[in-house]
Amino acid sequence: MRQEEFEKRYQTLWNKFEQAINVLTRFKKKNIENTVLLQTFADDYRQICYCLALARERQYSPHLINQLESFAFQGHQLLYRKRLGVFNRVYQFILYGLPQAVREQAKFVWIASLLFYLPALAIFGFTLLFPELIYSLVDPDMVARIESMYDPALDKIGRERQADTDFMMFGYYIRNNIGIAFQSFAGGILATIGTQFFLIFNGTFFGGVSAHIINIGYQETFYSFVAGHSSYELTGIVLSGAAGLQIGWAVIAPGCFSRKQALINAGRRSMSLVYGAFFLLLIAAFVEAFWSSNTTFSVMTKYWVGIAGWLAILSYFFLAGRRSLSQYAAR
Repeated sequence: MRQEEFEKRYQTLWNKFEQAINVLTRFKKKNIENTVLLQTFADDYRQICYCLALARERQYSPHLINQLESFAFQGHQLLYRKRLGVFNRVYQFILYGLPQAVREQAKFVWIASLLFYLPALAIFGFTLLFPELIYSLVDPDMVARIESMYDPALDKIGRERQADTDFMMFGYYIRNNIGIAFQSFAGGILATIGTQFFLIFNGTFFGGVSAHIINIGYQETFYSFVAGHSSYELTGIVLSGAAGLQIGWAVIAPGCFSRKQALINAGRRSMSLVYGAFFLLLIAAFVEAFWSSNTTFSVMTKYWVGIAGWLAILSYFFLAGRRSLSQYAAR
């Protein structure tokens, strides 16, 4: 669609939204409780965000993009900071913002997934065929520690020190997961090279260790341990990598913007993925600390919980927040 047609289609919405901004900014806080006005404003705000995403993707004129960014920023200020509290903002992000951001930035998510899972699968197969390969991928001391963590005789699996409490491990997993996510995201500034390295490295490590565990016969304890939190942890790593790739691509191909402005635009878009990654990794750390290491439940129970986690993640990203997007498409 040409820019002229795009502007003609949505100009009425933009004029209406601008008028709503002018009205709401003159209201005192106690008068912003008008439910009908705020509900309409919220719907219009989501459509403005959709228009902004389309304008950026199609590389319309900087003037139009700046105008839509201004509307989106002012709308965010009014809707989320003045009206909604912290919990409502989090709710809106989880229900609408994150799944929509993943679908809008799907190409980066798919690329990050391939960079992570393809090396993991390749190394998994090679390590099954050539067990000694694990010592070329992972330090022998690390291999020994991993083997000791998943010994079937342990009361608590997945831990180097059995004396550590669940809460201590929760903090450790948060630090470890967030560290990996930050590396994957920040590495993108090096024209995506850093992000590609960390995605491939972590995928290779995971694939090699997974195969080595089968080779030594500890698969029951290992896979029952990782089943519960793997969907959240691996998806969080992929999303942080997708955000990093987007930052790096702005450096490589800024399009009609200056490189600085392209980075700013990419940073704004990718932050939804970063927040989503941190949210998923927090869930992963909680599940890993308080559920995965627990040997009270049967192996099959843990497998079913793991399958449910993957189905929930996939359903969430493909289905959540669809209603508002379908409304946009129909107009």
